[in-house]
Amino acid sequence: MRSGIAVGTCSWTDRALVRSGWYPPGRRDPEGRLRHYAEQFPVVEVDATYYALPSARNSALWAERTPDGFRFDVKAFSLLTGHPTPPRSLPPDLRPAAARTGDVRDTDPALLDEVWARFGQALEPLRKADRLGTLLFQFPPWCAPGARWEAFLTRCRERTQGWPVAVEFRHPGWWQGDREERTTALLTDLGMAAVAVDMTQTLPRSVPPVAPVTSPHTAVVRFHGRSASWGRGSKEDRFRYAYGPSELTEWVPRIRHMADRAEHVHVLFNNCCGDAAVHAAERMRELLTGQGD
Repeated sequence: MRSGIAVGTCSWTDRALVRSGWYPPGRRDPEGRLRHYAEQFPVVEVDATYYALPSARNSALWAERTPDGFRFDVKAFSLLTGHPTPPRSLPPDLRPAAARTGDVRDTDPALLDEVWARFGQALEPLRKADRLGTLLFQFPPWCAPGARWEAFLTRCRERTQGWPVAVEFRHPGWWQGDREERTTALLTDLGMAAVAVDMTQTLPRSVPPVAPVTSPHTAVVRFHGRSASWGRGSKEDRFRYAYGPSELTEWVPRIRHMADRAEHVHVLFNNCCGDAAVHAAERMRELLTGQGD
């Protein structure tokens, strides 16, 4: 495989993956799972950090249990990306301030400052151990192109100076028509990597499969599966999808082109239903090395 391309999945702890039998006997405790995963893939996404603030202890353990060269892409906490955040998602001492606001748009600035600080402090062990790939900021579907959200992105960049950041938009307007060029320029100016997305193209909110490179350091591709239930249904309905060889093959030239323009390309599978993601990642790795041709 071309140097700089790393293929993995968007979770190593997903319950459906654990139940699938992919982890061998004796490697099904937290330490064993991560060590086994890191023997198979060089990169993984941490999605639990979207739902709750991470801890420095866990970051240190993740670094300890993985080899040199392994990378964690860490999903930003929901409050930091403009998503509704239930007070129970916060540490107990911060919940009263969150309960008083009731709406993410009215978040107490002091609370936001503290959440940003704790998020960064918790990930410091990963950064010191050279295990941090990028911080993934996945913005909500109502994050539409325009001055308001452009300003929000700028504030996020100011908060994350010195940290690698990748941006995924769930509103398709950022990448449609003439807007694509402006979005590419915006992320390039901010030094943020654009996240390319594979998903079903049959829905009004389907994000087009464009693959711009806006950072010379990192580019990211996330495969969500092509379920027609993406915008509705249970998590299993949304992510239950097994990629066919032809669907993966169409991304190979795009990924190789991205690797020509960025030092690192992270290819991550989010069709986390059973062991579908790990098998898709294995197949993609074969295609990228030419073994699947």
